[in-house]
Amino acid sequence: MNPSVLIVGAIIATLLGALFHLWKDGGLGRLVLYLFLAWLGFFGGHFLSRAIGFNWFMLGQLRLGGGIILAVLVLLLGHWLSLIDPQGRKNHG
Repeated sequence: MNPSVLIVGAIIATLLGALFHLWKDGGLGRLVLYLFLAWLGFFGGHFLSRAIGFNWFMLGQLRLGGGIILAVLVLLLGHWLSLIDPQGRKNHG
């Protein structure tokens, strides 16, 4: 992966995480969580798409389709898991 693909992917993943944070609201801790999850999901989706040959919605070598789909799924799953309280109290965030 060349540096330009990495930079564009990082910008798109950061934008996805920041937009998700604006939508779901939260403090600094949630912002860091959502940015991490967006990066993990986006680049995981990119590499998974490359491995299986999923070439939908590409920008040069960057597989945006798989990256965005997996980033959104990881963000939704991560948000849902962050609402679970191990002590059994209700946590509405």
